[in-house]
Amino acid sequence: MTDLPPQTGGLTLRAMVPNAITAAALCAGLTGIRFAITGNFAMAVLAVVLAGVLDGIDGRIARLLRAQSRFGAELDSLADNVSFGVAPALILFLWSLDELPRLGWFAALAYAVACALRLARFNARIDLADEPRKTAGFLTGVPAPVGAGLVFLPLYLWMVTENELFRDPRLVGPWLVAMAFLMISSVATLTWGKLRLRKHFRLEALLFFGLVGAAALTEPWWTLIGICVVYLTLLPIGMISYARVKRQRARAADAAD
Repeated sequence: MTDLPPQTGGLTLRAMVPNAITAAALCAGLTGIRFAITGNFAMAVLAVVLAGVLDGIDGRIARLLRAQSRFGAELDSLADNVSFGVAPALILFLWSLDELPRLGWFAALAYAVACALRLARFNARIDLADEPRKTAGFLTGVPAPVGAGLVFLPLYLWMVTENELFRDPRLVGPWLVAMAFLMISSVATLTWGKLRLRKHFRLEALLFFGLVGAAALTEPWWTLIGICVVYLTLLPIGMISYARVKRQRARAADAAD
């Protein structure tokens, strides 16, 4: 019997960094559920927001370090399902929807399941380079982290106004279902790459983002409300832009024929 050759190499620290950030995002989402159970809804929302920030940088760090892997992509989707699907649904149910336990729970289920369906659709298409919206630089539907940010809009408004109207499950439930449909819809949404600034606006843009960062530290709820309003305003712009791209492609196809 011959001895097996010793195992050499191993998983490098560089390859582990993006997955460690994804795991931290997962822990942040789960911690948000824990805060909601104890009634600390402000910290619950901020934990999910932190998970969104971490989710936004793990993929970029993976590409920067050339540490992309199928394992990382699957871990990212599983973490997103918990942090941006299950956690927001449970937080909003404990905050508002438990006053109408049956209908409220169905609304929470609709959102959580829609998030899982969106992520499953994304995984199924991850290797397709010819997806029409993808090739045009658009996303299909609202991304899961953005959906989680939008679905908390009634809670943001409640935090700054203390108006119990925003906590009414008859308002929160339909909003939750609407965000669920936006995530699994075929609506073309803008990506960061589609937002271009002219050269002479670069310094003004840096100043603006610096002020947004300062506002996020001093007035986080108003800042989150503003971000939600801006994103909702950009939704029809994305649809109009993609419709224009479709018309251009149709004319090009007709010319080729």
